[in-house]
Amino acid sequence: MSKVMPKILAVSLAVFFTIGLAASGSTQTKDKFPNRPINVMCNFAAGGSSDLGVRALMAVVEKDLGVPMNIVNRPGAGGWVGWMELLKAKPDGYTISLINTPNLITGYLDPALKRKENIDSFALICNHVTDPGVIAIRVDEKRFKTMKELVEYGKKNSLTTTSTGIMGDDHVAALKFNRKYGTKFDAVHNKGAGESVTMVLGGHVDVMFANVGDVTTLYNNNEITVLGVMSPKRSKLLPKVPTLKELGYDGVYSWSARGYAAPKGTPPAIIATLNAALKRGMENPEHIKRMNEMGLQLDYQDKDELYKSLKAEEQGVLSIKDLLGI
Repeated sequence: MSKVMPKILAVSLAVFFTIGLAASGSTQTKDKFPNRPINVMCNFAAGGSSDLGVRALMAVVEKDLGVPMNIVNRPGAGGWVGWMELLKAKPDGYTISLINTPNLITGYLDPALKRKENIDSFALICNHVTDPGVIAIRVDEKRFKTMKELVEYGKKNSLTTTSTGIMGDDHVAALKFNRKYGTKFDAVHNKGAGESVTMVLGGHVDVMFANVGDVTTLYNNNEITVLGVMSPKRSKLLPKVPTLKELGYDGVYSWSARGYAAPKGTPPAIIATLNAALKRGMENPEHIKRMNEMGLQLDYQDKDELYKSLKAEEQGVLSIKDLLGI
């Protein structure tokens, strides 16, 4: 055998192992999640509280994950334009979406819409915000100044209330209150919280059914009177405002929960990675400060806790299905 042959063989083996290691490293990089931008769908208009909350969180999360988090607005059909798009997306973790209640739930319970989807159609990740409902009035309102006066007046007289859409949380809350306390609240549907504020402050609607996030700045600026919060505990963002339960009106709770979901079939390991990143983002001091400034109440729940919350809200909607016509 020539003395050259061993040298040629050694070089060949070195090249072989080098290529093999490079290929292995390339595969690991390719398979690592995430290694490219993630699309985050917000199925409501840009500039609203849902959109702002998503953007505030993803600004922190993309630094953590090291990939861009692209916000994609898909408004329409109470959020269902985007949710249907989500369900058709590849279950690889690169398309996720904000999910809002009660729109998600009322959107599949309404038989007129003939949707076959439900909570189990989604791969839940975690909850981000739970924005409690509130009942508010103009600061110069003369007919009623307290929750008791409002209820007594509302039992004898029809009162218009704001609502950001048919079967939305404001609409459902007004119907729940009517059923339990005999009031005559009549929802006037509009395009969003901004329009609700304009309608109430302008005297075009009598009472504002909204969320803490919609009224915190107005309340702090003494532009509106918040009579009560529709949650079991006082809001940390409106600590001086009593709950309806404290005022003697127990059993009418309302909130808009905002969590995140992926297409069904997304691998558990990817869901776990996304959940961990979102949780770290929610615990980031910069994010907490920003959410407090916007009046949005952080409420992290893992996927199992979120599922239980969604099922409980589903039962709440079903309790007034006759009033909703579903």
